[in-house]
Parts: sequence; C-alpha cells; structure tokens
Amino acid sequence: MENEDEDHRPGWGRTCSHGCLLPLRIVITLMGFFSLICAYTNRVSLSHVITKLVVPINRTDADGIIGEVVCPKEEEPKNDKGYNNEGTYEWSEQLQGLVLGSFYIGYLLTHLPGGILADKFGAKWILAICTLISGVSTALSPLALEYGAEWGLMAIRIIMGAAQGPVFPALTTLLSYWVPAKERGSLGTFCYSGVTAGTVISNLCSGLMLHYYHWPITLYVFGILAVIWFIFFIFLCTSAPKTHPCIKPKEMAYLYEKIPEKSGKLPIPWKKLLLSKALFAVIISQMGHDWGYFVMISCLPKYMADVLQFSIRSNGIMTSFPFIAMWCSTLICGCLADWLIRTEKMSRNIERKLFTLIAAFFPGAFMVIASYAGCNKILVVVCFTLSLFTMGPYYAGQKLTPMDMSPSYSGTIMALTNGLGAIAGLLSPPIVGVMTPNATLNEWRGVFWLAFAILLLSAIIFWIWGTAEVQSYDPNYSAEKNQEK
Repeated sequence: MENEDEDHRPGWGRTCSHGCLLPLRIVITLMGFFSLICAYTNRVSLSHVITKLVVPINRTDADGIIGEVVCPKEEEPKNDKGYNNEGTYEWSEQLQGLVLGSFYIGYLLTHLPGGILADKFGAKWILAICTLISGVSTALSPLALEYGAEWGLMAIRIIMGAAQGPVFPALTTLLSYWVPAKERGSLGTFCYSGVTAGTVISNLCSGLMLHYYHWPITLYVFGILAVIWFIFFIFLCTSAPKTHPCIKPKEMAYLYEKIPEKSGKLPIPWKKLLLSKALFAVIISQMGHDWGYFVMISCLPKYMADVLQFSIRSNGIMTSFPFIAMWCSTLICGCLADWLIRTEKMSRNIERKLFTLIAAFFPGAFMVIASYAGCNKILVVVCFTLSLFTMGPYYAGQKLTPMDMSPSYSGTIMALTNGLGAIAGLLSPPIVGVMTPNATLNEWRGVFWLAFAILLLSAIIFWIWGTAEVQSYDPNYSAEKNQEK
C-alpha cells in the first residue's frame, strides 16, 4: 500500500510530466470510469446469459391464467455458427433469483472493510486488486457452472461480489484526493456513470455474443477486459497527487490549493457517524435507489425475454436503449449541477436533494406505465427508456454526498451507504422471483408498483434529513467550508 503521508521526492512532476497529454485528475477519473465499466459488465452479463442457460417457459401455459395476455413470440434470427444456446437447466424463477442475487451476499460483506482500508492506506491497490479478482471470477464462471451446477455458479458469484464490495468506497476515496469540490458534479458524475456505461455495454454485447457464439464467450470476454484494465491502472494511477511521479507542478499546486491535506491515520468518529440523521438519510436513499436500479439491471432482460418474448439479440439491443439514455442524462446532469452551484442559482444542498427526488419519482412512475402498455413493445421500450433517462440525475445528487459530507472519511461513508444499499440487491432478485412465479404481465406489474413506492419513500426521507454540508466530525471541517465559498 502507498503511504499517503510520505513526502514526495524532490523534483516531483519532472520525470514524465511532459508526456502527459491530459491533467492527471482527468486520467484518474477516466480510469475510475473504466473500472466501473469492468465491474458492471462482470456483474450484469449473467442476467442475459441465464436466459440461455435455463429451459424457457412455455408461454402457452399462461393461457390457463385468468386475465393474462401472452405476447407474440419473436422468432430467434438464425445464425450460421452452429452453436446450441438453448437452455439445459430447469431452474425455477425463484432459483434464478437466488443465483442472480447471490452476488450481493459477498458484495454486502466487504464494503466496510474496503472503505476503511482505502481511507487509511490509499485506494489504488484496493481498487486494482478487487477489480482483478472480479474479472478472474467472471472468466471462471463457466467452469464453476460445469462442475458445480447452480451451487458452483452461486459460489463464484459470491466471490465476485466480495471482490466488488470495496470498489465504490475505494473509488470515492480516490476521487476525494484528486477531484476538487467545484469539479465533483462533472468529473465525479462522469466517473460514476461507468455504472450505466457498463450496463449498456453488457446488454448490447451480451445479446450479440449470445446470438453468434456459445454463451461462455460472453463471460470470458468481460473477465479478460477487467484483467487488461488492471495492468493499465497500476502503471497510470496513484492514490494521491503527491505520490504520482508524472504530475505537473501547475496541477499539483492547483490540487494542493483546492483540496485540503488529508491524513489517513486519524481514528474514524464512529459514534458521530452512526448517530447522524444525515447518514441515515443517505443510507435509506441508497437502498431505495438500488432497489429500483437493481430490479432494472438484473430483471429487465428477463422481463423482455419472458413477458415480451424478444429474441436474445433483440433483447440485448432493446435493454441497451434505456441505459444509453441514462448515461447521457447522467453526464448532462453532472455538468448542469456544477453550473447551478457555480453560478449560485442553487445551493449544493438543494441541488443534491432535488436531483435525487427527480431520479426517484419519474423512474418509478414510468416503470408502472410500462407495465400497463401490455404487448406494445415499442411503447414499453420507450417507457423504460424514459424511466432510466429520468434516473440520470441521481449520480449528481445523492451519490456525491459522501464526498460532500466528509472528504476525509468519504470511503467509509460510501462503504456504509453503498454496502447497506446492497441489501436491496440481495433481496430484490429473489423477491421478484417469488412475485413472478409464472412470469406473467400482471405479476410483473406488482413488481414495478413496489419499486415505485420504495423509490419515492426513500427520496422523501433524503429530502427531509439528507445534506450536502460538510459535517463537523470531518477533521478539515473549517478548511472544507472555506473551499466551498
């Protein structure tokens, strides 16, 4: 691990700074963006793969259910590769939910240790090693399935989840050292938009690879890409500006002025943290958002396949549109947030709360509307696209508040909020499986109504008790308040 308190050697910035075409805080942001792409392609790809692993439901069975409509099945386009991607595993909807949700068992357990280690010793190696393990686990998933069936796949998913648990806390700590407060909206939001970009890439590429090739290739490709990212990251990035051999003096001076010096050796003020209403509000908001978002990333491919009966290739393409819309919205809202705060048209506190509320009410509403669109496939895709487009402001809202509240303990706060938010990821796929035993339209409508209620309630709690103000327990409380002015 790097020691954040180590004095930088004389002549810093001269060894390779002339070769840096971009400011290093941009490079760090880009590498963080790509780390989340790797994490989410690893995480989400199984949601598509599982539709080819499992024997498909005979939709004519729904004819016996009163009030149910069976959507016409889209014929699978023929490919000339000769691969048999038809399902071989007879897993119930509940078992499929358990397989998809098993990721979050490991994910939940490692958030807090990862955040504490990143705050104390630096984020670089925490982020690097965790992403590497995630990639290797993804590439080994076909082997785990071959020798352990559903239990082997669940075990490797738990390992992958444990590896990804520290990713968000470590990344938040990394950004707190490299990104000044006035650039958090644009750079921080862009970095976190890797979540949506990874989901887009996973949906689109999984659909195409599953159509043209045997299903394991999807997991091999995404696993290997994470390993490649690891190699670039360890050579390009450091935990803090003062330990980077290639930083330019001008950028170093700028970051030194805008970001107060932080020490990883200070004890964490657990009592003040855990008794904070603001932290409680952030946790509830995170859980609400994660419920709605995880329902979409884990279950939307199944809804498209089981209810609308899209072919696997069309499924990949159609589930990409909503996440492309969300990615564009995320970037726009990040820049808009910085502009609103910089021009003093809106305080940082109000901006974070308003964007969080927008990103909860409208996504939930459009999910419900989509469920009433029946078998009108175009209208359903439009509604889901609007749902995730309006979820874009979330990353310029609540997601930035751990850095706002306490840059010195941002990794720990992110670990608590994102880690407990993972409870939603752990519970939502199995609960969706229980709610949709026949995978019918009416059963899914109940899923979307529940998501709407959870999203809205969590955003209201954040509006009442949440804050983007620097908290008094941060050791640089006075300095941070001055930087915000």
